[in-house]
Formats: sequence, structure tokens, C-alpha cells
Amino acid sequence: MTRFLTNMKIAILLTTFNRKQITLSCLRSLNRQKLPDAAQVDIFLTDDNSPDGTAQAVAFQYPEVHLLKGSGSLFWAGGMRNSWNAALPGKYDYYLLLNDDTLLKDNAIEILLRHNMQAAANKQPPAICVGSTCDHNGNITYGGKALTSRYALQGKFIFSEDEFKPCDLGNANIMLVPALAVTRIGILSSAFTHGIADYDYTLKARKAGIDVLVAPGFLGTCIHDHDKNWKSSKVHLRDRIAFLKSPKGLAYSEYLGFIRSHFPLSYPAAFSKLWLKTLFPVLWDTFKSK
Repeated sequence: MTRFLTNMKIAILLTTFNRKQITLSCLRSLNRQKLPDAAQVDIFLTDDNSPDGTAQAVAFQYPEVHLLKGSGSLFWAGGMRNSWNAALPGKYDYYLLLNDDTLLKDNAIEILLRHNMQAAANKQPPAICVGSTCDHNGNITYGGKALTSRYALQGKFIFSEDEFKPCDLGNANIMLVPALAVTRIGILSSAFTHGIADYDYTLKARKAGIDVLVAPGFLGTCIHDHDKNWKSSKVHLRDRIAFLKSPKGLAYSEYLGFIRSHFPLSYPAAFSKLWLKTLFPVLWDTFKSK
């Protein structure tokens, strides 16, 4: 019997800023997980200097959590890298990337592990396994997507109730990463401050010969909280340009770097679209809803 099946170490990685009750709810959902007997789980959470007392509440209610302090300017990708780097010395078999606004189903981690437990038994390499989330109406919000174009960032959600399905892009709201992936491609790239680091990671994994799969069913709930990705023409141009460059906006330089790396033929179109959204948002105000 392999070490994987007898002693499985999993590091759960989170980052949070200023949403104490949401973070505590996520940790409660982790505490309810029905894990395989062989699993050992450790939680690494970066609190990015939240002023609402998140760190103090986590330390009091969940003293077993490895609580890390951020500078206050890490954003999502920076906070996740901080947690991941703290976990690396533990040489875990798996790293579960989890958004702190995700509430896991009680058997979510067990489902995520199913494919790789079978792969280990058959002496096959592990895969990155992504979990789908839905809102309270049962609509898919995050998960894995298949590219619909080889030349541009265009994709559609992949979902199955009963089997693992391959995908190209994965949201790290729920994403189980095997140690093999870390060995080959490292952790989330420092090129990204906030978003798109998870898409970059799954695309790199596929290029490195690592399968990326969507686990069956919905493994948790998570509300889609991204607003429109442009600012209305009613917003002053100065503020629209600030949004263009903001890590939580269009992340101009980082997004174009991502496109140049993975979809170079679409770079001119991506460049033009970002500036059109900024200079002439009336086109999106008129024809787009989100």
C-alpha cells in the first residue's frame, strides 16, 4: 500500500481581509468535513491586517489554525502565496486553496480526493481537482471551464453530477493541488496581485503535463461577488483609468502579461478592449449587462 493511502497530509490555504463572520463560517464548514481516516489536515490562514478583529476571533475560536499576519496590501493572490509559502516546509501531499467566502459541503474534501486516491492505487500521477460552487438558487458561480478558443481567454463552465471532467481553467475558490504540481510549476505566480492567478496556474499546469479536473457535483456555496468589469460613462475618466490599473479592477499590466503568456495572438484585441472599456464605456453600458 502506498504512502498516499496510509498517510495523507493536506494543507488548507486561505486569506482574508475584514470579513470576520464570513471567515468564521468558512472555518466552521471545514470543521464539519468528513475526511478519510488517513488524512491529516492543517489550516494556514493569512489575515491581511483586518481592522474588524478577524485575526483575534480566529485565534480565539480556532487556536489550531496557523494564523499569519499580512501587511494590509496583499490582496487575494498575495495573501494566498503568503499562506502557501508558510505551508511549504511541511511537505504536504496536497494543498487545498479555498476562498474564505466558500461554505463547503460536509464531504467536499473527500470527493476532491477520490480521483487521486484511485490514481495512486493504480500508480498514476495525481491531478489538480477543482470544486464547483453555486449560489443559493443553485446557479453555478465558480468552478472549472473549458476553453472555447485556442487563441483567446474564452471559456464555458464544465459540470457533471457524477464524474470528474477535464477542464482548462480553474477557479481557486475550491482547488486541490497535489505536491507534484508544486514541484513542477511552483505556487501562484508573483506576477499577479489579486485575480487571474488561478487561471494562470491551471494553464501552466496543463502545459506541464498535469491534468486539471472538475470534481462531480457542487462542493460548496459561494456567491458571485464580482461586479461589472467596467466603470460606467457616468464615472469620471480619472476614476475609470484608476479602475483600469487597479488590482481589483481591470489590472491592466497584469492582465496583458497573462494574455501575452497564454494567448499571444489575442494581445492586440485584449489591449484595445481594455482601453475601449475605459475611454468609451457607453458601448458596454448599452450592450452589456455584466
